[in-house]
Amino acid sequence: MDSAVDAPDAAGATAEAVQAALAGLASPERAAGSARFFKTGPGQYGEGDVFIGVTVPDTRRVVARFATLPPAEIGRLLASGVHEHRLAALLVMVRQFEVARRPRTRDDDARTALHAAYLGAVRAGRVNNWDLVDCSAEWLVGEVLREAGRGDDPLLDELAASGSLWERRVAVLATFAFIKAGDAAPILRLAPGLLDDREDLMHKAVGWMLRELGKRVDRDALTGFLDEYAARMPRTMLSYATEHLTAEERAAYRAMR
Repeated sequence: MDSAVDAPDAAGATAEAVQAALAGLASPERAAGSARFFKTGPGQYGEGDVFIGVTVPDTRRVVARFATLPPAEIGRLLASGVHEHRLAALLVMVRQFEVARRPRTRDDDARTALHAAYLGAVRAGRVNNWDLVDCSAEWLVGEVLREAGRGDDPLLDELAASGSLWERRVAVLATFAFIKAGDAAPILRLAPGLLDDREDLMHKAVGWMLRELGKRVDRDALTGFLDEYAARMPRTMLSYATEHLTAEERAAYRAMR
């Protein structure tokens, strides 16, 4: 290992230790750029969020040191007002979830607890920006439901109907687990109810998952959806969904709007 940043530190696995490690990698200039990029100004989707300026690769290196962080300490990080603290907590949860689903280290109780803790954090408004959702929902919601054969679970519909942008995005990103496993049903069920969503971040998320559906599962399922709904789809959603179609097909679907 090249530095103390990379050294495992299971004995000192506390929220304060994680925060100190992140602080040592922080940059005020990067923090200012992140605040702009993640739209933290008044009235923007990330209003009030606080950044200290740590890159995602550096955050992942810190997380690797604290992969055994106990649940209570993860909760303390999730309760922090600092974005990178919450990101680190979520990345630890995903790592622990992955360990708990491997055949040799399988721990169903741990997986269930991580899923429940994640939903609690989502509903408490702690998973409150697109990067936080996108690094976690596929595993801590999607894989839980997929492994249990619960693609029709009402949890996805409940989240998709929420007044919270972030809960709705969690529902959509959770379908990525199913898409990667060849199952188109969850995204095809949720997408029609989100066509009138007012948030551009939702237009991007739904379009992204539809695009992945066409690439990974069934191109005809994508074009069938577009044949039925392209006329109602927001421009951004349609653009994302048709990205890998031919120029002629993209033009035809745009003409339907």
